[in-house]
Amino acid sequence: MYLPPHDPHVDDPMRFKPLFRIHLMERKCATVECMYGHKGPHNGHIQIVKKDEFSTKCNQTDHHRMSGGRQEEFRTWLREEWGRTLEDIFHEHMQELILMKFIYTSQYDNCLTYRRIYLPPSSPDDLIKPGLFKGTYGSHGLEIVMLSFHGKKAKGTKITGDPNIPAGQQTVEIDLAHPLQLPDIENLHDFSELSRIVLEVQEQVRREEQEREHWQEEEDRSQPAASQPAAKPLGGEGAEGEETAAGAEGTSQDKAPASQPFVLPMGVISRNEDYPRTCRICFYGTGLIAGHGFTSPERTPGVFVLFDDDRFGFIWLELKSFSLYSRIKVSFQNAEAPSREAFDEMLKNIQSLAT
Repeated sequence: MYLPPHDPHVDDPMRFKPLFRIHLMERKCATVECMYGHKGPHNGHIQIVKKDEFSTKCNQTDHHRMSGGRQEEFRTWLREEWGRTLEDIFHEHMQELILMKFIYTSQYDNCLTYRRIYLPPSSPDDLIKPGLFKGTYGSHGLEIVMLSFHGKKAKGTKITGDPNIPAGQQTVEIDLAHPLQLPDIENLHDFSELSRIVLEVQEQVRREEQEREHWQEEEDRSQPAASQPAAKPLGGEGAEGEETAAGAEGTSQDKAPASQPFVLPMGVISRNEDYPRTCRICFYGTGLIAGHGFTSPERTPGVFVLFDDDRFGFIWLELKSFSLYSRIKVSFQNAEAPSREAFDEMLKNIQSLAT
């Protein structure tokens, strides 16, 4: 398992923790050992669920227990997961979230299901290289997000989740067709000024969506019979969309300076005060917020801030909060990773033994 660094050190490297290991001793002879807990390797089990998915199970969960009971297990987990003790955490809400996470994760005792992550494709036209990023999420600590590009949109999808927004949900969406011109550095301190700019763009986006829906309805009503197909815009299907995207890209790149001063407005909370003080460009975006258990989810306006090729940020306007993201640069130095084909074949051999 690769764990994010301790909160809020988003630029630190990922942490390595082995959870199970497979011994292939002879042809069609293999053993699986669970590495969870603090009593050394012990008997485990692994099986293929379906393509790109397998499960592990510990057969000796008593090896995970500690002499001091759940309290000692919690304190040990807290030091490993957060790099601190419970006495260091004064915020009551944060204590509640940490306890919820411990209860949720410890109940599985390394009986887990793993699914392969396919990284998004990369294009020369992308704003930056897509991939995995560590991000600060307030009292939730650091979480992993996958950044991907989809034409005039960019999306941040949660790889790891929390009690509010689970893994797999789209945490942020960036509208690359609507770059934001930040106020000068003196006025940027004023949160109300930034809020005014973002809400104006939000209203503009809303009007444009209404216009698109209106024209789509008009086109559907006036659609001729199948024998008389509607005339396409000059340049063929999709030409208009390509022109719009190219125009938006050209506009944002032409008007954006190489770098501009950046500072968080007064009142915006950041877990990490060591964020860059210059940025390349900003875009309008939306962030997903919800109550515990993913209740009442809603998309709220925000600001996507691109600092450099490996770091970006997001200002959650409604929460008055700032998330800083840093690219994951993992080098697998602990062991030479097998190819996908070799690993899949190894799992099949173990599965045939189990059956």
